[in-house]
Amino acid sequence: MADQMQWTNALSTHHSLEAAVTDVVQRAVSSLTAPADLGLVFISSAFTSEYSRLLPLLAEKLSVPVLIGCSGGGVIGTTISGQTQELEAEPAISLTLAHLPGVKVQVFHIVAEELPDLDSSPDAWLDLIGVPASPTPQFILLSSSFSSGINDLLQGLDFAYPGSVIVGGQASGGGMGGRVALFCNDRLYREGTVGIALTGNIVLETIVAQGCRPIGEPLQVTKADRNIILELDEKVPLMVLRDLIASLSEKERILAQHSLFVGVAMDEFKLSLQQGDFLIRGILGVDPTAGAIAIGDRVRPGQRLQFHLRDAQASAEDLELLLQSYQDQKDSEPSAVAALMFACLGRGEGLYGKPNFDSELFRRYLQDIPVSGFFCGGEIGPVGGRTFLHAYTSAFGICRAIGLG
Repeated sequence: MADQMQWTNALSTHHSLEAAVTDVVQRAVSSLTAPADLGLVFISSAFTSEYSRLLPLLAEKLSVPVLIGCSGGGVIGTTISGQTQELEAEPAISLTLAHLPGVKVQVFHIVAEELPDLDSSPDAWLDLIGVPASPTPQFILLSSSFSSGINDLLQGLDFAYPGSVIVGGQASGGGMGGRVALFCNDRLYREGTVGIALTGNIVLETIVAQGCRPIGEPLQVTKADRNIILELDEKVPLMVLRDLIASLSEKERILAQHSLFVGVAMDEFKLSLQQGDFLIRGILGVDPTAGAIAIGDRVRPGQRLQFHLRDAQASAEDLELLLQSYQDQKDSEPSAVAALMFACLGRGEGLYGKPNFDSELFRRYLQDIPVSGFFCGGEIGPVGGRTFLHAYTSAFGICRAIGLG
């Protein structure tokens, strides 16, 4: 039998770091029948004071050529019985090991100061990452929450590696301003981005569930300045928004007070816009005098946008819609062997009122594969062919081998 790709995950909730590391290494290593080429480790912020001990403890028990990971306000992993668990705000470690025949794994760590100017040539980005553009690499990125330059990095990677898939998340700590950790082989970093580039016999596919539903009709930006919308359909934006809110049901009006967002259409030429065709961005503020609306991204005249609402039901429906569509497209291809899940700290039990919601829904469509990940300060994934940093999102990276052998 040909040497096949294997992924496995082990999750431990031991309160002792030594016991947790021993537990995950033992279980992950014993369930592979070939040596691991890659390790991914996520550690809960309940262990904040012990981050520096994690890599030495792993090195004593585990030999793997490339290891990356980070801290999270919660971690996600697969239990002994094969269930996915999202463990929020409690001690936990999730270790994923992968045997990747025919795959080249390259690892890097980058800080904001090293990033080329955005008008640099693709070569400047290729030199920085140290990975050629062909064959097309697939990227998994873990970045620090603050000043990591992640938005510029994503823009640069999209530019230099057209066709590459990029998925990942921002490390998170316990509560606001909690310390974060990034792990790269034997080094602990507090800032920047660690990443891996995977080339060869591997496909990385993404599902990015932004958890919103559109309200009203699509509108055209007729006047804008940077991230400020000055006119919508040649009308005062605030007046357009007030009219829209007045037309909503009482339940939706209450929701709009704290869960109103803007969706920017990603395809300028698509005539009929549906859920999933938008990049969701927050509303940062309004100017009552001018009637302008500021959003969390640049806008330009000619772009179309639609207001959106977010709640547990919209989030569940959005993810289910994307999973159905993924399943419909993938029926005849080699099946998925693993998934990575990068979920916003604002989802989970706080949003749904019960644990493991997103991961259980995911497993209904993709069964019997290890799922691992963490709760992020921001999620990385593509929408409309470009990669963005999101909020309130669940981003999944689904791994398959290209061939059957």
